[in-house]
Amino acid sequence: MKTLDINQIKEYLPHRYPLLLVDRVLDWESGKTITAIKNVTVNEEFFNGHFPHKPVMPGVLMIEALAQTAALLSFLTMGTKPDSNSVVYFVGIDGARFKRPVEPGDQLKMQVEILRVARGIWKYKAQATVDGQVAVEAELMCTMRSASDASQPARAGQGTPAPQGAEAAQPAEQ
Repeated sequence: MKTLDINQIKEYLPHRYPLLLVDRVLDWESGKTITAIKNVTVNEEFFNGHFPHKPVMPGVLMIEALAQTAALLSFLTMGTKPDSNSVVYFVGIDGARFKRPVEPGDQLKMQVEILRVARGIWKYKAQATVDGQVAVEAELMCTMRSASDASQPARAGQGTPAPQGAEAAQPAEQ
């Protein structure tokens, strides 16, 4: 079982409080899957306004937590840590479904699987659960770019190439 604590996670993700949304990696397998957690506490900044009378984690932040988990898997798969010029951008979010609210005291368990890597675009199947119940699921697509290229529109073939063996190891989407 391969794990990462919060200090190791911070070596791979540029996010910091209040936007670092992965607390621990429970397990990961290069080129395949990762399982991580986010401990949701009442002290989260977003609960002050969403909603004061009934605190609920915003859906966009649940998707962001899944995306950060996916970015971790990508960097771990490539065997590299991002430098200060690296950025990971969403290219698409498909089939996002929110199935249950996430509240203070919940532990969001995120599972991400690489579906494929092609022309610098990483596609993932992502799901987060609370106590075994699905809270959110989606397919995410991301690309890695240098910050100096970030203002340019994404084009096919641009971005970070697939790591050796990762593309071949993934089944082609039907």
